[in-house]
Amino acid sequence: MKIGPLNEAALAAATSPVKADRAAVRPEDGASATAGVPVTVSAAARSLEVSSAGSGIDEAKVAAVRAAIADGTFTVNAGAIADKMLSNAQEILSRLRN
Repeated sequence: MKIGPLNEAALAAATSPVKADRAAVRPEDGASATAGVPVTVSAAARSLEVSSAGSGIDEAKVAAVRAAIADGTFTVNAGAIADKMLSNAQEILSRLRN
């Protein structure tokens, strides 16, 4: 399967720390709420953030698809999806044979 890199905004949203409203957290059964857990990010994960620059995502097309989904006019071309899935499967199988 061919998947392009994420754009910077999507990567930032996925990697930004979650800000929780402590008042909204209500432990059950008398358990106490604790502060966050320390998290470390590997060098490999950091390299993904650096390589995401210049993602090549067509923001206008994304906006058009979102609008079509929102107003109910978005249609899926099942034939095109099936063709691409078969093409990707053939590519994977040919790699496994080599």
